[in-house]
Amino acid sequence: MMEEKSLRSKRFEKLANRPVNQETFIRPWPETGLIAVASPLDPVASIQIDGGEIVEMDGVPREQFDLIDYFIANHAMNIDVAERAMKTPALEIARMLVDINVPRTEILDLISGCTAAKLVEIVAEMNVLEMMMGLAKMRARRTPANQAHVTNRKEHPALLAADAAEAALRGFSEVETTVGVTRYAPLNALAILIGSQTPRGGVLTQCAVEEATNLRLGFKGLTSYSETLSVYGTEKTFVDGDDTPWSKAFLGAAYASRGVKARYTSGTGAAALMGHSEGKSMLYLEARCLLVTRGAGSQGAQNGSISCIALPESLPGGVRAVLGENLIATILGLEVAAGNDALASHSEMRKSAKLMLQFIPGTDFITSGYGAIPRYDNMFGGGDFDVTELDDWYVLQRDMQIDAGIVPVKEDDVLRVRKRAAEAVRAVFKALDFSPISEDEVLAAVTAFSSQDMPDRDKVADIESAQKLLHGPLSVVDVIKTLAEGGYEDIATNIFILQQQRAIGDYLQPSAVFDSDFNVLSALTDPNDYQGPGTGYRVQGVRWAALQNLPQAWEPRGYLEKLAGSALDVPWLSEIGEAKPGNRPEVVIALSPAFGVKINQTIGGLDLRDVLAAMMDGVKAEGLTARVVRIHHTSDCAFIGHAGAQLSGSGVAIGIQSKGTAVIHQRDLAPLENLELFPQAPNMSLENYIQIGRNAARYGQDKPTSPVAVKIDNTARLRLIVQTTLLQHFETQLIQSGKPSVELGLVKGR
Repeated sequence: MMEEKSLRSKRFEKLANRPVNQETFIRPWPETGLIAVASPLDPVASIQIDGGEIVEMDGVPREQFDLIDYFIANHAMNIDVAERAMKTPALEIARMLVDINVPRTEILDLISGCTAAKLVEIVAEMNVLEMMMGLAKMRARRTPANQAHVTNRKEHPALLAADAAEAALRGFSEVETTVGVTRYAPLNALAILIGSQTPRGGVLTQCAVEEATNLRLGFKGLTSYSETLSVYGTEKTFVDGDDTPWSKAFLGAAYASRGVKARYTSGTGAAALMGHSEGKSMLYLEARCLLVTRGAGSQGAQNGSISCIALPESLPGGVRAVLGENLIATILGLEVAAGNDALASHSEMRKSAKLMLQFIPGTDFITSGYGAIPRYDNMFGGGDFDVTELDDWYVLQRDMQIDAGIVPVKEDDVLRVRKRAAEAVRAVFKALDFSPISEDEVLAAVTAFSSQDMPDRDKVADIESAQKLLHGPLSVVDVIKTLAEGGYEDIATNIFILQQQRAIGDYLQPSAVFDSDFNVLSALTDPNDYQGPGTGYRVQGVRWAALQNLPQAWEPRGYLEKLAGSALDVPWLSEIGEAKPGNRPEVVIALSPAFGVKINQTIGGLDLRDVLAAMMDGVKAEGLTARVVRIHHTSDCAFIGHAGAQLSGSGVAIGIQSKGTAVIHQRDLAPLENLELFPQAPNMSLENYIQIGRNAARYGQDKPTSPVAVKIDNTARLRLIVQTTLLQHFETQLIQSGKPSVELGLVKGR
């Protein structure tokens, strides 16, 4: 007779293999910020005003304000309506949001006096359907639009131009690119600018890179908008981001001074992911971000959790919180690029359900980056939707009679604009004496599905061309002249008119895009005039507790206990003394606070002793010595590498966190710039770390260096973002702000 304990339901076996169960589900842990809404540490909404000054806000007296509180109190709050707004019950304001008889302008005025905690209380009164109704009513622009991602792994300019042209033809109002290596940025920006203006004029473009480089691209006329200005909900996260609300406001003004449209980027989960949540809920911290955004005068926000999306999705109510942050942005009068950009789920059902929260009511940009290229080539974390799903999107628009920002196109038209864009960028490269693009490369770009269909290019030569464009006298004027003289007058005219529009400045109006005739559609010229109802079933109490209690949700505290238990009994790194700046040819390998102390394996399972040895071997193979130091004052990979570079005799260092994330840094670069970044630690091999050591040594000797090729797995964040957050939380617990960096030695025999 079969023993009862050996029985297993075949239905449960099938369910366990469903795509949705490849993802991570956890129970809330408020103290670490692993809670989407309603943390017990969230403040209660309150305000006190004395003599025209806010003296208390959300339970914090003015003398205890942090820098975010000061900025919000001084720049984001409408004191004239604040007392009335704060006295109005949250439920009453929530009902105003779905009441067809209350105009949008009345709500905007009242909300302008609400604190972050009050905004969260309002959203807490609404179910998902009501939030969607509020989103439909409160979005700034009457006409929805969409944004495209155009990137590729080879940074191939002909393919970038062709893909941007196709995206513009399909109706995307904005096209965004990014780079695997920062130094490619000028060429990528140039390629999508030319491509986007090929089928029609007025498509806005940006290149998402470090802010100083991004600003310079704008000054050169190569980009027309930016959303790389990240803001955070806690003071420590801001500091780790090398910024303050005031510096972000200054940067936004710098963009505006050159006619470049700018919006900020934020999103639920960022502070928790960086280890500085202060125990507050994700939605509360995002409300603070959005108040900073408004206070700085930004046009709008890219929010919707963005690259952190798998983190709120691991928690009860996480997707609802993401919709809540979109809604809060709209009631603050901000343009909203509503997420749906980073890969959100293995489950097609779950991914589509999340999309519908913005797709059905409409937002200023339904996605802040639809992958107009294959997911393989999407350098923004893989992309939630890609070029293979365009037909699905079209059918959904048709089924529901909804405009979600793009239109069907004919194959012949696509081939035509792709060819013209690739030929145009080839002509510009030739005229400006850049690394040449061959006719074969143009032909390949016309029909290519992905960069795998493209020939390889000389990466070092392309980087030299990019730096010539960025640091030399060339600008968009030279591009326009070259196109006009080369037989591409239509593209030149569109780029020229785009520069005229920057001088006029009308597209700096809130929530602005261009139509194909360069007419500005914005909250001022195309205001949202929707108004419309509801009450209904609300899941709460015992029922809600039962629904969120998933059997596959695991206890995150146990993961940290397991980590602590895996530490070696015998230390293998010893402290020699305070680390001093070197004066010899060397590469410093800068370790994070927990590296080899409490954690001895990377997130990919590699022994940290082997990882360190591999990097040291790589440095030695190129003729330099490696010096190992530990950085105590930060757990941020960029700042670890930057601190190591200040100590390195060659000015080059490798920074590495215990989870395996690494960076090659150089002394004279800004902290958030770098020579090479290796963020996908789960996919790193010992051979990769050897090559990182070799490249660092080559940079230290000013030798031409091709970036390290590493495996890219776009599902890694989905699978491991919670574990990454917990590792980072563990790492940050060992930060000692006042302790200097120390030099380390290897314990013999370990």
